[in-house]
Amino acid sequence: MNNQHASSSGIAVDVLLPYRNAATTLSACLESLAAQTLPTWRLIAVDDQSSDDSALMIEAFARRFPRIVRLSSPEPGLVAALNAGLKVAEAPLIARMDADDVMHPERLERQVAWLVGHPETGVIGCRVATEHPPGLRHYISWSNTLLDHEAIARARFIESPLIHPTVCFRHELIDRYGGYQTGDFPEDYELWLRWLDAGVRFAKVDAELLTWRDPPNRLTRTDPRYRVEAFFDIKAGYLARWLDRHSPFKRRVWVWGAGYETRRRVRRLRAHGIVLEGFIDVDPRKIGTSNQDGRVVAPEEAPGPEHGFVLAAVGSRGARELIAARLHALGYREGASFLAIA
Repeated sequence: MNNQHASSSGIAVDVLLPYRNAATTLSACLESLAAQTLPTWRLIAVDDQSSDDSALMIEAFARRFPRIVRLSSPEPGLVAALNAGLKVAEAPLIARMDADDVMHPERLERQVAWLVGHPETGVIGCRVATEHPPGLRHYISWSNTLLDHEAIARARFIESPLIHPTVCFRHELIDRYGGYQTGDFPEDYELWLRWLDAGVRFAKVDAELLTWRDPPNRLTRTDPRYRVEAFFDIKAGYLARWLDRHSPFKRRVWVWGAGYETRRRVRRLRAHGIVLEGFIDVDPRKIGTSNQDGRVVAPEEAPGPEHGFVLAAVGSRGARELIAARLHALGYREGASFLAIA
């Protein structure tokens, strides 16, 4: 760590912090920034039209730390606030932070050290601690296992593989591949998918460097852009592009999982030119049947990796691992002849 600190202590980081009516959590967030062991940070605080005392709290913090840029977003919404901050960012590295969350004191230092030591990496996240209810703890536990680029890239069509306020990325990525986009999708997930599609390499520091909180007004709970269908639709387009590049069968796929919800969801793939050849399932009541979506076969009747590409689409807890084991036993290899989606 000492060598990493010596090589990274002079690297400037702009911390991009949009906030809206965050007075109840903002103080802890700002104090965690003040406690950072990396001294070369600058805060870009963007007010997303707050009506509480949040802006006054930022103003008081700025009196303690002059290296703060205070902005008001030109229009309401997180994407507008993020892009307003990016316009004034000057540092070679940009770290994201949310007003709900708290950083470990070494977060910025360790992420900057990683990027200094791994010039091939464009985006670095970290594992998170949580104060979330059990449902989100399962997602966080899954996300915390995705540490290297290969694991993150393989998991991208399951769920967002990085938690937004954990990331630090190179400023040059914004100029090369664009920043946050407005649309009917989660802005961070779309950004990761776009950058991964462009070949940007991702990783995570193997340490819990952020405590992720879950207030009832968090956008992931209240904004329709974060509904399940929005996640699936944005990933479907990038999945089609991935298949074109990596599958010998291009957009022709088999789907493991013939339940009603799985079939309803994967129908949306057709809008992106993905052809459903058929379904694989272990339920004897489904095997041998046909419906509007296609026929259902047992795993032993699957086409084999030489004749078909499989999307493992069952999302129930534990099913993904069982399906992967069955496919491996049949000769399939993840990322080459099958891929998990959700």
